[in-house]
Amino acid sequence: MAIIVDKSTRVLVQGMTGRAGTFYTDQAMRYTPTYVAGVRPGRGGTKHLGLPVFHGVAEAIAETGANASFVSVPATHAAAAMIEAIEAGIGTIVCITERVPQQDMGRVKQALRGTDTVLIGPNSQGILTPGQCKIGVMPTRDATPGGVGIASRSASLTSEVLASCSRAGLGQSTTVGIGGDTLHGIGFVGCLERFRKDPDTECVVLIGEIGGREEEEAADYLAATDYGKPVIALVVGRHAPPGRRMGHAGTLSVFGLETAEQKIERLREAGVVIARDASDVVDSVTATLETA
Repeated sequence: MAIIVDKSTRVLVQGMTGRAGTFYTDQAMRYTPTYVAGVRPGRGGTKHLGLPVFHGVAEAIAETGANASFVSVPATHAAAAMIEAIEAGIGTIVCITERVPQQDMGRVKQALRGTDTVLIGPNSQGILTPGQCKIGVMPTRDATPGGVGIASRSASLTSEVLASCSRAGLGQSTTVGIGGDTLHGIGFVGCLERFRKDPDTECVVLIGEIGGREEEEAADYLAATDYGKPVIALVVGRHAPPGRRMGHAGTLSVFGLETAEQKIERLREAGVVIARDASDVVDSVTATLETA
């Protein structure tokens, strides 16, 4: 099994006819045949990459039964695209767009309230259930099916950890890139809740960073929950100067209440196994599964 997306997911792409949308949709379609439509205002009634293009999300859902959206539109229009998908009742939205204005994301968060829509991103690498469905830009070459669930704030570390796990025979149930911006959709807790319910996920790997409160919230959740599955965490940024922006908005440490070392200690106190660095994740997962 998997979380959020699987082989039954039917994906539409908002912004499919643009350069980035075309490239990443083509890659995803070559991986799994879960894509059913594109959305581009003014281009309805045409075809692109062999798929029908619609003026709006609601129309695309009515005609194709799409239940997930891949948002690949410029930052100035990303919030409007996400809100359109939310209001149309789409089940899952993956937004890869970077630099979406925070005020715009506040409107998106407001639109999400009271709905069942799961938002991944923005500034997300996407989501990948090996062999079943990919939404976003996550590399698939090293992905293999298995029992390791991964939730990550770092795109590059996701690729490194996923590849290391696969080389060690540790396949993945689903990998989720929660997004690098301060305001985003699903976080570590949302992923942990879903991995806990998935019978085929044997353990969970969290890849965290300085900044934000994702790690603190995950620690609070795990400390208050009889989780029942091993959780391994890698938190990077232990040597980052306080207040320094490290790559993207979500890792500006002033937005987090604690340093990397403090985040690590909070997670350790909650029963999480801590990996020293990326090269230690596989050994930590293997040792933890052997003693579980």
